Amino acid sequence: MTDLSAQDAPFAGSSGSALVRRRNRKQVIVQGLGLAAISFAALMLFILIASLVSTGYKAFTQTHITVEVFVDPDEVSVEKLPRGGFREVLLASLQKEFPEVTERAELRSLQNIFSNGAQFALRDMVAADHSLVGQTVTLTVPVSDPFDQLAKDLVKRETPEAQRRVNDREIGWFDALDAAGKISQPVNWGLITNADSRFPELAGLKGALVGSFWALLVCFLISFPLGIGAAIYLEEFAPKNRWSDLIEVNINNLAAVPSVVFGLLALAVFIGWFGMPRSAPIVGGMTLALMTMPTIIIATRAALKAVPPSIREAALGVGASKHQVVFGHVLPLAMPGILTGTIIGLAQALGETAPLLLIGMNAFITSAPSSPFDSATALPTQIFIWADSPERGFVSRTSAAILVLLTFLITMNAVAIYLRSKFERKW
Repeated sequence: MTDLSAQDAPFAGSSGSALVRRRNRKQVIVQGLGLAAISFAALMLFILIASLVSTGYKAFTQTHITVEVFVDPDEVSVEKLPRGGFREVLLASLQKEFPEVTERAELRSLQNIFSNGAQFALRDMVAADHSLVGQTVTLTVPVSDPFDQLAKDLVKRETPEAQRRVNDREIGWFDALDAAGKISQPVNWGLITNADSRFPELAGLKGALVGSFWALLVCFLISFPLGIGAAIYLEEFAPKNRWSDLIEVNINNLAAVPSVVFGLLALAVFIGWFGMPRSAPIVGGMTLALMTMPTIIIATRAALKAVPPSIREAALGVGASKHQVVFGHVLPLAMPGILTGTIIGLAQALGETAPLLLIGMNAFITSAPSSPFDSATALPTQIFIWADSPERGFVSRTSAAILVLLTFLITMNAVAIYLRSKFERKW
């Protein structure tokens, strides 16, 4: 009969209790460090999101002014359209509110309440309907950036006048218009529907959104079939030798290459050698495809490996060919994992900035591209452009653009998680 007392001797008495306490103490320390790390990461994430929201939420509203404008035939005539004295017509509408303003310098300051785009909004309205000439129309347009900042309390009234972008007289005019009910702050749909502009109150993300769409579409059309095809060949058909091992090592290394290297490669090859258009989404999409393909290949191979060998053996056992086994049985079962990896790869590509900067997708573009061959920007490069702008109004718009980009990234990752949980099979 085995003597258990000898086996239990190391844990018996006070020495055994000390060992147990030491082990429990180490376990508590490890758990505490883990909770501390998670708490610190959550705190940093909260600070990041809170700082973006606190800075960018004001960009989701825009200060507008509503005025009754008489389209004076002496200033605007049908024969001269689209030219005409639209600035003078707008100024006249404000002079009705402040008849005491007569000096040229004050009139210029009064006119600056309107955004620079107000005259073009009136011009487009009259050009679309010539019968408005000689009529009084109601026009609602954004105010200029200094007055928008004033309305959003980003320009402090208690700041000394010499340090403010608007003087006391201009604040008095704005307050009088506000008291008359001519100032409003609706939702700033222009942040999404407008293209870029040098004036913060008119700048929007439409061009960047469309440019990112074209770039991601080109990226998907190239990287998805090529990545899956390469992964299927390497995993299912390629002979296992030193060459396949070398290819596998290089694919893993490519997944870790800094994105700026791909930008330099695209600049030298696509633009330098092939002469493709600079700043075009077609080049941006091809560059992002080079970055995304290793991720898709690795994710696809992992999904193919996750399919049990019994599936292959059963199909081969009933007479199916290798081709039929892979494309009829293995690939459909691996598709949820493949789609998850693809979406995560595209989400990573959506947030890349360095390679797009190197191929020129940070140009000042005032209209959305109509094809992948037109000059365009992307969401990350648009954020870079706004962050580098000296205009104060672009500060909140930069944070708002980051929030829009994060929304897309979170949505794409949520779709990947949903697809994985919806279609994933447990073996």
